[in-house]
Amino acid sequence: MHEMSLTEGILRVLEQQAAAQGFTRVVKVRLEIGELSAVDPESLRFCFEAIRDETVADGAELEIIPLPGRAFCVDCGKEVPLPHRFAVCPDCGGGKLQLSGGDEMRIKDLEVE
Repeated sequence: MHEMSLTEGILRVLEQQAAAQGFTRVVKVRLEIGELSAVDPESLRFCFEAIRDETVADGAELEIIPLPGRAFCVDCGKEVPLPHRFAVCPDCGGGKLQLSGGDEMRIKDLEVE
């Protein structure tokens, strides 16, 4: 389950930011997770709740904001939605798609004290 290592990385970032910016507690973490990122949001949430205790994020809420997959179609020159990595262009049926979004995972923002 790679979600545990991702969660550990998120907590390291929170601890580093707390030290750098002088806050003592994270109240809420907003994560953006792309639908094509191969990250299971519910597994990530479970891992976060399992290891947040006795950290700067003790009791923090995790909000996950899903980001849709997007691609640029070389054949028709349009930005199109991409429901999965092996989809074809919904407009022209072409298969030359360049991923342009939906594979990311990032901390959008934090509420802190």
